[in-house]
Amino acid sequence: MTQGLAEQVAGTIPSRLLGGYQHFRADRYPSQARLYHDLAAGQRPDLMVIACADSRVDPATIFSARPGELFILRNVANLVPSPSGRGSRSLGAALAFAVGTLCVSDIVVMGHGGCGGIAACLQMHDGVDHSADHVAEWMQEALPARHEVDRMHPGAGGDARQRLLEHVAIIHSLANLAAYPPVPTALAAGRLRLHGAWFSIGEGLLEWLDEESGRFVPVPEVAAGPA
Repeated sequence: MTQGLAEQVAGTIPSRLLGGYQHFRADRYPSQARLYHDLAAGQRPDLMVIACADSRVDPATIFSARPGELFILRNVANLVPSPSGRGSRSLGAALAFAVGTLCVSDIVVMGHGGCGGIAACLQMHDGVDHSADHVAEWMQEALPARHEVDRMHPGAGGDARQRLLEHVAIIHSLANLAAYPPVPTALAAGRLRLHGAWFSIGEGLLEWLDEESGRFVPVPEVAAGPA
């Protein structure tokens, strides 16, 4: 009876997920069984990453992280709305847990090239009711960043304007992030640092926000050793 039910359930699982899980159980889990056993007792990541929901940008892959090392929150365009803005309750709960309970030492807001949410924001018009379009309604949180880009770079267009907004939206999100409790207290006590990052999908390259200059700078690569 149990075997038959298991086979019945397996038939309802998308084949990619079923095959991936079976590979995990046969290959990856046996080599990391002790790690998962220890993680079952609780998590204690030092780092939080706020990333885009885009399927091409996986923080754990980019940073070569093992299970339990990163506390990850993903949403469309990796936005941090103002504490009184759209979706702030969900983000606020995640931050309260990450900072207040897990005591993470660093939070990274990581954007990426070719972001669909940012592209949608660039097509939006001010003063239009976006309540029927969930993507546009959410991306209104990035309009202040878009206004800054248009004001500071009036001649920018195409890919340049897209990348500028991807960068500036990260900076605006960091400013909003600093206002969520208990983030200000942790920052003042020196227990927490905030960072901005941007990932190029096609090149596989990461840029890091330099606080002093306000520029995104390529992260140095370490050459691979001899095979």
